[in-house]
Amino acid sequence: MNLLNILDRLADDHFYSKIGSRSEGLSHMANFGKKAAITGIPLGLGSFMATSAKAETVTTTSTYSAASAASALTDALQLALTLEYLEDEYYRTGLAKAGLIPGGDKVVFQQISKHETAHVAFLKATLTSLGTEPGAKPEFDFTVNGAFQPFDDYAQFMVLAQAFEDTGVRAYKGQAGNVASNKAVLQAALQIHSVEARHASQVRRMRANKGWVELANGGNMPAATDAVYAGEDNLNQAGYNTSTLFGATAGSASFDEILTGSDAAAIAGLFIV
Repeated sequence: MNLLNILDRLADDHFYSKIGSRSEGLSHMANFGKKAAITGIPLGLGSFMATSAKAETVTTTSTYSAASAASALTDALQLALTLEYLEDEYYRTGLAKAGLIPGGDKVVFQQISKHETAHVAFLKATLTSLGTEPGAKPEFDFTVNGAFQPFDDYAQFMVLAQAFEDTGVRAYKGQAGNVASNKAVLQAALQIHSVEARHASQVRRMRANKGWVELANGGNMPAATDAVYAGEDNLNQAGYNTSTLFGATAGSASFDEILTGSDAAAIAGLFIV
């Protein structure tokens, strides 16, 4: 298991030990002895046993690593499926609400909706092919107990659309290490990631924002969505200060940050009943 896998799984364990109620989550968004025995055996036999023990250790470690990689892979796919379920239902619901989306914008969201439906179908098929039952679609409450009214107010609909797309982009990046054990899945995940990034850029521009994220600022977004952009003001990449050439704003915008599995799950969980 590589470092990305370890860090993400630790983050998930931390998340599940600390996560509170949905209302608390919304508030947080607004303000993440064997050697000794062998020496007593005749030299030849002792050496054999030591070699056998070493081989057994290697085999056990290899088996454990393979199992861990498989678990990390399916966990990452299940998280992605939850996020795609969320986006898919969100756009389906918005498109079905008469008079909500202006005619010119509706064409865009109809296409985005088709993409999300395709992503759901792919992730379910992939999990099934790996011998894992795809998670059932959760029941969603996009109002978060009345805090939002996205299907009655187009401006709010757009705010959550941007938040969901920006979350998806960061979440897929955050799971790259966990799907790297399967090259076919990794390639497909990267292909989905780039499409989600195009969605995010399009929606951001439809809201008169830049297509990219600058610092920890989603661009004309309410404080309740701060968790989506937490950490985006990072200036250091692999020990290099990205602000050196053009300043903090351009340096930060040149590198998007990830969301850990726990952070992405916490954001999605606010909208799950």
